Formats: sequence, C-alpha cells, structure tokens
Amino acid sequence: MPTAETLERFIARVEENAHVEAVEEFYTAGSTMQENQAPPRVGRDAHIANERRVLALARSITSQCIRPLFVSGDRVVIRWAFSFEWPDGTVTRMEELAYQRWEGERIAEETFFYDPAQRIPRLRAA
Repeated sequence: MPTAETLERFIARVEENAHVEAVEEFYTAGSTMQENQAPPRVGRDAHIANERRVLALARSITSQCIRPLFVSGDRVVIRWAFSFEWPDGTVTRMEELAYQRWEGERIAEETFFYDPAQRIPRLRAA
C-alpha cells in the first residue's frame, strides 16, 4: 500500500510532465498497463518506450490530477486531465481514470479508462 507521501510524489512527477521518470521511479519491473480493454503492455521498459514515443510526437503536454484521488488499501484511482499540442497545431484534450494496484511503494497494475473519441485531434480554439 503506498503512503500518502509516495502518491503525492507520483502525482507531482506526472504533473511536471516527467512521465518517463515517473514510470522509472514508481512502477515495478514487471508491471502492466492497459488502455481500456486493449491487451496490456507488460514490463516497465515497455511503458518507458511507449511514454517516450508519445512525448516525441507531441509539441507539448500538460498533465493535471483532478482531485480527490481515491485510495483503498493497495488500490488507487486517479482522475487525470491531459492536453496534447501536436506539431500541426491541433490539440487533444483527454480525461481518464487510472485504476492502479500498488505493491508497496510501486505500481504493479494499471488500467486507464477513457472515451476513445477524445483521442481525435481538434483545431485549437480561437
């Protein structure tokens, strides 16, 4: 079960857009990540590669935890809001729920729940 301090450090790393570092610091080596009902990615190295791929595609990313977060033993639910600005000037705004199972101070399993229609880039509002 993660401590409140660990959860706050994890959230701070993500909000700093240090996504790769957050994975390195807070996920187990054999952790899984799953997008909605897609097959899970397995292993911290696979998560890091995916984060690097997405970061390389975006001009900028803004990440925000929408509180409160919910904790019950080793289970944590965090509501995130992300804004991606793409090189062509379009933006993608997404909200998701991250459902996590922690082993001590590290995430062992995570499933993201979101509406896939949010992934469609849109023109920036004037």
